[in-house]
Amino acid sequence: MTDHAAGTNLVAPSGAVPGTPRQQNGLPPLPRSVGRWARRAAFFGPAFVVSMAYVDPGNFATNTAAGAAYGYQLLWVIVVANVVAMFVQYLSAKLGMATGRSLPELCRDTCGRPLTLLLWVQAEIVAIATDLAELIGGAVALSLLFGVPLIPGVLITAAVSVLLLVLAPRGRHHFEMVLAGMLLVVLSGFLYQAIGAGPSREAAAGLLPGFAGTESVLLASGIVGATVMPHVIYLHSALTRSTASDPARQGKALRHTRREIAVALSFAGLANMTMLVVAAAVFHRDGHTGTDTLHEAHSALGSLLGPTAAITFAVALLVAGLASSSVGTYAGQIIMEGFLRRRIPLIVRRAATMLPAVGILLVGVEPTRALILSQAALSFGIPFALVPLIIFTSRRKLMGALVNRPRTTITAVAAVALICGLNVFLLAEPLFG
Repeated sequence: MTDHAAGTNLVAPSGAVPGTPRQQNGLPPLPRSVGRWARRAAFFGPAFVVSMAYVDPGNFATNTAAGAAYGYQLLWVIVVANVVAMFVQYLSAKLGMATGRSLPELCRDTCGRPLTLLLWVQAEIVAIATDLAELIGGAVALSLLFGVPLIPGVLITAAVSVLLLVLAPRGRHHFEMVLAGMLLVVLSGFLYQAIGAGPSREAAAGLLPGFAGTESVLLASGIVGATVMPHVIYLHSALTRSTASDPARQGKALRHTRREIAVALSFAGLANMTMLVVAAAVFHRDGHTGTDTLHEAHSALGSLLGPTAAITFAVALLVAGLASSSVGTYAGQIIMEGFLRRRIPLIVRRAATMLPAVGILLVGVEPTRALILSQAALSFGIPFALVPLIIFTSRRKLMGALVNRPRTTITAVAAVALICGLNVFLLAEPLFG
């Protein structure tokens, strides 16, 4: 691994200690005395870091608005988006294992300077849009729980997310374990609400694809943008970078990683599905179809399911905002150093990405609407990360034994086409009706 590649880590990924050799999964070598399950648990770090980004406040906004307005009709979008997310993160992890470099580094080394700068600018815009959702979501949660005004709430969320990174010990898995625990908190909160709302057979009908007008497509695009996250496509390849070249070891590591991605993102997908199901069962069923803000959702949950449900919603929102914001900051460092071989102090990056959220709140934009629009913006950034990822993972000279099979490449191209189709519709429909 090159020196500049090793230096991209804000928190040593998956416990890697700078200056120590890494195994094929991007982790420091484990002693032979370590048991089989302990070795397998080492693979969970990158997968759970990534999965927390898939349950950020943007998901709360899009899933709640979709469930309240359209019932279970857009449940299939979450399922499809989650499957696509698993597939994309698998490709990203595989790229890091096979090449020892992150996706931004490969773009920098392969593309010309103008294209590299273009890719970096759009990746930073994506990171800012992501951070906007996470900071605003955390601020809204602090307002719901403690009455903290939104602007101070943004500052508190930003500060705590930095602490999650700064205090993560090098050479340990504490950071990953904390994020995994936070994901379980979010999931538990919505499962509690789902039990209170009661099961519904109508949910199965939501697995059949279909839309109900332009606004439903906007929400679907937001769901995709909040589920297939461009910044963690860049991040995952950095978390799994390796120096191993033995095909057998790479293949074994890849099989473990594939399982761990499936487990971690299944938890995230279940949390997202439960968000929409709760909104459909509580708000849409009882005629609260206009419940399209986080404040309204919190209030309605309290009146319809009781104060505990409202508290679990706000706590889950706060946890999601804090955890996903730390992941977003982590990814921002990977993006800048990968594309430009530059890095800025953590506090400077945190302050810079915080400004748009503060500005939007100062001009009076409704927080939940800002969240939904930011997630739709993320959907436009996905192809810029996916197209290079597909190209690189399809090159045998670069990937070796881990090169994509033809059907893998075809599936990836179909995923990009689906996302681009949603984006084109969003642009064309207002213009041409």
